[in-house]
Amino acid sequence: MQAVRQDILPPSGVEFATSLKLIPTATTAPSSKDLSLRHEFVSRVLCNLVVARSNLLRIFEIREEPAPIQASVEEEREKRALVRKGTEAVEGEAAMDTQGDGFISIGKTIQKTDVQQATVTRMYFVREHKLHGTVTGLSGVKIISSLDDKLDRLLVSFKDAKIALLEWSDAVHDLVPVSIHTYERAPQLMSLTAPLFKSQLRVDPLSRCAALGLPNHSIAILPFYQSQAELDSIDYLHNNDKFSSSPSSLAAEKERERERERENRDVPYSPSFILNFTAQVDPGILTVTDFTFLPGFNNPTLAVLYQTEQTWTGRLNEIKDTSKLIIFTLDSSTAMSGSGSGAVYPVLAKVEGLPHDAVYIVPCTEFLVGGLVVVCGDVVVYVDSTRRVAVPVNGWGARVSDLPLLPDAPPTTTTTSTTAKGAKRELKLEGSRATFIDDKTLFLILADGTLHTVELVAEGKTVTKLVLGSKALAQTAIPAVIEPIVGTAHFFVGSTVGPSVLLKAAYVEEEYSGSGEEEEGEGGEGGKGKEEGRVAVVDEDVMDWDDDDDDLYGSSKPPLPSTTSQLILTPKKTRTVLHLSLRDALPAYGPITSLCFSLSQDGDRPVPELRDLGISTRNPNAEPGKSDVNVTTRVPGTTVGAAAFFQRTAILVVMTNAIKVLEPDGTERQTIQDMDGKMPRPKIRSCSISDPFVLILREDDSLGLFIGESERGKIRRKDMSPMGDRTSRYLAGCFYTDVSGLFEQHYHNEAPSADAATATLQAVVNAGAKSQWLLLVRPQGVLEMWTLPKLTLAFSTDGISALHNVLVDSHLPAAVSLPEDPPRKPQEFDVEQILLAPIGESDPKPHLCVFLRSGQLSVYQGLALGQADGQVQAQERRASHLDVKFVKVTSIAFEILQRDSLNGEYASTSTATASSAADPGSGSGSGSAVPPGPGEKGSTSTSTPSAPTGPSTGASTAGPGAPSTSTSGSSILAEYKKVPRVFVPFVTTPPVSPNPSGSGAPTTQTQTTTYSGVFFTGDRPNWIFATDHGGVQIYPSGHSVVKAFTTCSMWEGPGDFLMHTEDGPTLLEWLPDFNYDYPLPSRSVPRGRSFSNVLFDPSTCLIVAASCMQAKFASYDEDGNRVWEADAPNVSDPVSDTSALELISPDGWVTMDGFEFASNEYVNDVSIVTLETAATETGLKDFIAVGTTIDRGEDLAVKGAAYIFEIVEVVPDPAIAPTRWYKLRLRCRDDAKGPVTAVCGFQGYLVSSMGQKIFVRAFDSDERLVGVAFIDVGIYVTSLRTLKNLLLVGDVVKSVMFVAFQEDPYKLVLLAKDVEHHCITSADFFFTDDGELSIVTGDEEGVIRVYQYNPDDPDSRDGRHLLLRTEFHGQVEYRTSTVIAMRNKDDPSIPQSKLLMGATDGTLFSLTPVEENSFKRLQLLQGQLTRNIQHVAGLNPKAFRTVKNEYNSKPLLKGILDGNLLAHYESLPIARQNEMTQQIGTERHVVLKDWISLSGPW
Repeated sequence: MQAVRQDILPPSGVEFATSLKLIPTATTAPSSKDLSLRHEFVSRVLCNLVVARSNLLRIFEIREEPAPIQASVEEEREKRALVRKGTEAVEGEAAMDTQGDGFISIGKTIQKTDVQQATVTRMYFVREHKLHGTVTGLSGVKIISSLDDKLDRLLVSFKDAKIALLEWSDAVHDLVPVSIHTYERAPQLMSLTAPLFKSQLRVDPLSRCAALGLPNHSIAILPFYQSQAELDSIDYLHNNDKFSSSPSSLAAEKERERERERENRDVPYSPSFILNFTAQVDPGILTVTDFTFLPGFNNPTLAVLYQTEQTWTGRLNEIKDTSKLIIFTLDSSTAMSGSGSGAVYPVLAKVEGLPHDAVYIVPCTEFLVGGLVVVCGDVVVYVDSTRRVAVPVNGWGARVSDLPLLPDAPPTTTTTSTTAKGAKRELKLEGSRATFIDDKTLFLILADGTLHTVELVAEGKTVTKLVLGSKALAQTAIPAVIEPIVGTAHFFVGSTVGPSVLLKAAYVEEEYSGSGEEEEGEGGEGGKGKEEGRVAVVDEDVMDWDDDDDDLYGSSKPPLPSTTSQLILTPKKTRTVLHLSLRDALPAYGPITSLCFSLSQDGDRPVPELRDLGISTRNPNAEPGKSDVNVTTRVPGTTVGAAAFFQRTAILVVMTNAIKVLEPDGTERQTIQDMDGKMPRPKIRSCSISDPFVLILREDDSLGLFIGESERGKIRRKDMSPMGDRTSRYLAGCFYTDVSGLFEQHYHNEAPSADAATATLQAVVNAGAKSQWLLLVRPQGVLEMWTLPKLTLAFSTDGISALHNVLVDSHLPAAVSLPEDPPRKPQEFDVEQILLAPIGESDPKPHLCVFLRSGQLSVYQGLALGQADGQVQAQERRASHLDVKFVKVTSIAFEILQRDSLNGEYASTSTATASSAADPGSGSGSGSAVPPGPGEKGSTSTSTPSAPTGPSTGASTAGPGAPSTSTSGSSILAEYKKVPRVFVPFVTTPPVSPNPSGSGAPTTQTQTTTYSGVFFTGDRPNWIFATDHGGVQIYPSGHSVVKAFTTCSMWEGPGDFLMHTEDGPTLLEWLPDFNYDYPLPSRSVPRGRSFSNVLFDPSTCLIVAASCMQAKFASYDEDGNRVWEADAPNVSDPVSDTSALELISPDGWVTMDGFEFASNEYVNDVSIVTLETAATETGLKDFIAVGTTIDRGEDLAVKGAAYIFEIVEVVPDPAIAPTRWYKLRLRCRDDAKGPVTAVCGFQGYLVSSMGQKIFVRAFDSDERLVGVAFIDVGIYVTSLRTLKNLLLVGDVVKSVMFVAFQEDPYKLVLLAKDVEHHCITSADFFFTDDGELSIVTGDEEGVIRVYQYNPDDPDSRDGRHLLLRTEFHGQVEYRTSTVIAMRNKDDPSIPQSKLLMGATDGTLFSLTPVEENSFKRLQLLQGQLTRNIQHVAGLNPKAFRTVKNEYNSKPLLKGILDGNLLAHYESLPIARQNEMTQQIGTERHVVLKDWISLSGPW
């Protein structure tokens, strides 16, 4: 069996992060040309942020922008407008009343202060890549080339012991590899412990070298050149050779020197080497815990935290404090020479006696040279070469370590209350992260997300004590990394399970009264004016990341009273207060531990939804009720397009043979017949309207341009002589209004007669408007941009039809496109539609949308032409030129089904790569189960006019001859010519629901969001828009065909759309509270707790979920007495996992009922099983089966239990739920001697695992479980799957087993098993439409294996062994999976399975069967892509997917295709696509058809 693995959702969250100046925009100051002060400030880029999780690498820009105007400011402006003119308060005066009659001079009490504009800091998406490797570290470095361009380079480490050096290329607007260094063949990687090792990447603060952790206490050192002096020392040997050789000319010597300098700059590093700590530094370094570089030293200096002898909590009475710290120097000359074997590494300091549970080390800043903070499980220790200062964070610190500890309380002046408060501190530092925000303040974020401060109190440069904040400063998500933002007061907290936040810390002086204990509790030294008095505070409504915009628009707390109103003056003291504010956040949904499909209503039609523990993606929801559309005016004829005109005072309608200007009430103002003298012209096939310009394109590819005259309120033809011959032909065209200011800023016109001003009334009206541009595409594939209204050529490129990755100005004159004889026939790669429109969220950028007749759609982003791009000689530059470039950001292919041989045009239905004909489970198989953006509200009941003429922000488009009635699916091909694909821009503001979860949880979206995008009409329409954090996304709309589309505000809804679909006229509204940063729209439902299992009950349409919590654990002896009790308030009890079973209604997400298990019992598996019962006529009924584990402490073996629940309907309480209400009823509890790790059912029986056995039980009399069969299996069962009477068993050691069940007599029979040992996390049946059955498994290393059961094969040993057919490295472990039915287009009645798997890093991916002929073509294409395209970081895709198998001589890789690699094909330029398909003996459209049939979520 052949299959393809492809990602549906990328990894979620952030595991690694680094801030650096990577892109030139982070180093260049903004230009003030033609920009206001506010606009100039908008373009300020602080730095770049690069984040990674698993194989996903994302690049962001961190920008500082002016804060939006607050509502209070608007109110103040309105108040000022009401003040009588001439009575306004002036400087030195303040208004005494609201009438403006009396004033008092208080000029002496007013102090002038500098007015600072409020700013916000945002993260904006730049680029992302799915790498062919698993990232284990990120860091920015400076190389010798950084001296010239002031940019940093990106250093990335990978799981297979590789380091890649990347830099930003402005020419391609992307990362390009500089070098890659691999150590996978080093002896350290050949050890048995190498698979368990997690490498770490560390970089010297001055970028002199980088270190990569390797197994067996070793590191790989990669030195970098930093100055010309280092290069000169390296070239010393070359110079000696030069003097010893024959004399040469001075010019030749200089040329050789320049050549060597260029080579050294191209190779900015010296040879790397491996440093073995034990052999070359200290024999006692055996187990390395952490290592880091220290700042402030002349040579690279390393600090290594290690253990020579290990211990654990049970041996602390014999040995404790086993951690040690050593600081040594890497000699720069030795490092640059690359000879690490014989080098000597001077040891600067060695510290012993650190706690055994030391977790990591944090280097201090250069202010405290040589100082480090060692974070242990219960203690924070400051270490330098002379002293150790430690402070405990709980009562366990003094028990696990003999290290001298400071008192467990901050210094105070009180004796009782504060000391007691400090003594109750219970912090746990395992899983925490820390960073310095200044020289003496350490931010410590614990595993629960609470943020604490640690203050280093120093006398001079000697640290005397550590002060731990008395309470948590803030609450964030569980941290994975903390990264300070270079050159700013911001820092980034990345999380793998929740939102990653950007915070800002600032010290401010504030006044407070000198009495009371509040200040002493906060910091204690507020009135002393010392550093100990610095206090960390935070506004609750600012730091709550669910309300992340409060800081941006002002605190909701009341303002402090003005000093002018103080009648009694009291002495004030000042203190330094640390304020935190939330600036921005990257959303994340965390690991996927369980997933299922559920049903929702789309009007009267049920549609599937995919639900996991944090995502809900769906089709549009119908909300009937808005069907009050009344047609006031009908325009006879066929409408091509319509839009508001003359500053929205008229309506312009383009017909197939005329242009009409209508009054707002529909009466006709002007009609221009499209005539050539008295002869009619060919029909108008498309148009573009941008007030005051109108562009029409006729069926013979001729063009017409009109302009509106505001003084007359009419339009006229515009002179097009600057564009060449009036008979020139054009394929497509559009207008663009430069709302971003990019084109206006980078447009240069060196012609002496260039004058943008005109003396018309229209120019006066549009004096403050943005510049307008005209885009035209000529038949030879040349894209031209013309200025308006002067029609001056500013940009020209011939790469548009070939879909080059980057489009730049060719500086050629206007192309010639005269009519041909015989007339030119349409070509396959002709540009059919083009549109330049702003796309984005907070800061829309110009994007160029291009659609070819071959079915290829590409989206380009308009950017400024960088300095590194190819420059044209000055004498070759056009006098009028636009210094911009267009970079391809996304591309998808549409399938062309058939060709119309009569007119030579392609008649097609398109299936975008984001959709596929599939239906989950036993759905209807309609082939449109795609999660789109907006949701249907209902349809109008009256006939639809040929083009909607309601208020809109852009032109609404209808196909020529669009019928007024709906078109059935069978006539889509016939009507294709009448329903062309058209790009329609839109701007929408989705509504924000006050409580999206329905459970009282605060919403993360506290303000409205505006999206600017493009809707692509026609067959299989799509939404194209972008978000700040996710880039451009293309979502199918879920309709079969859309004939016309426009935004609509007739019902006072800013997010409404009106379209004409296959079902007739339809009104749509954007779904609120959805996130569009990922390829699937999602909605998170906050529940306040995590869940381990989720499933859907089809009989009640309810969600059954198992929640996870923690409870205190106590162990009791035989007499019922506690074995151990906490003997101090800051010594905590141990905790254990516990669970609860919840019955949740998707309507409002209300928990209807629940069942709490014991405090030491947690759920392993939940499943819906069909069991025999006498309560129904059929004798069968669905029940909820639950398997649990009961912890009993480390001295007793665990037990378990199997539960059977029933969902029953009860009488609802009218005060709570006026509709139906359900509850869980426990029917049976069966105790087990071991943990029940997996449950399932078949043929009316319950199948459960208990320890090393699997039992088959019958539900007897609806009250107890009776065993009927069992079988001994492996060590610990992790997965059970059933198919009829077949059972698939996955084990943590014994891999997978194939078992059959028979009833006469009752027996479980082992059919076959895998003879190798693998840790299986999930096992599934996998079959195709031809009946071929395979077994798919996944292990803890992320390896996907495909087995076959074939007793006829001699290698199967008479069928006793499963045959391993394929091994494929899936990069990440997955623990949950579900099978859906995928319908074949040729024969939809016979489904084939498609596997959906949810991974622990948040990846959602699929495994889809592939037909044999398609598989062969795609496999050859995969080989071409592996060899012939540039991969990010220079990684090898084939090596990444290869699994090392000691039992097979060749890798078993040919059974599964890499969908992430194949997805690059449709984004390649047309020439590269044809080149690759020619090399494998096939055609481009055949390969694309194969790929499109497999792509899509389901």
